Amino acid sequence: MENLPHITLAVVAVLVLMSIPMAIAVGLRRAKTGILLLHGEDDHLLRLMRAHGNFVEYVPLALVALAAAEIAGVAPWLVLGCGGALILARLVHYFGLRKAADSMGRLIGAGLTNITLLVLGLAILWQLGVAF
Repeated sequence: MENLPHITLAVVAVLVLMSIPMAIAVGLRRAKTGILLLHGEDDHLLRLMRAHGNFVEYVPLALVALAAAEIAGVAPWLVLGCGGALILARLVHYFGLRKAADSMGRLIGAGLTNITLLVLGLAILWQLGVAF
């Protein structure tokens, strides 16, 4: 158990638990509206779908990058900081997009997600000794 990427595993657990209410929110909205496929004309359903969909699109790559950084030997404080930033970013993005397509939360969450990915990518290359 010593060689496991413990920080990444903890972040995975949190993000998995975060995804469940997102999926349930879509299902409940579908049940309420009777829309079984796509989003009909329901803007709220569309925002719920895209908030969950965006989570599912970005989180896997971010978790791979987080695990790669931890396995490569990036400083634990940086891995932990990026994991925390990712959790925060995805929460802010989700609730921002649920509120409105043009919300500040959506913008901040997307920006923080991409900054986290950038930092992780650069940290992995740095740790591997790849010259810039």
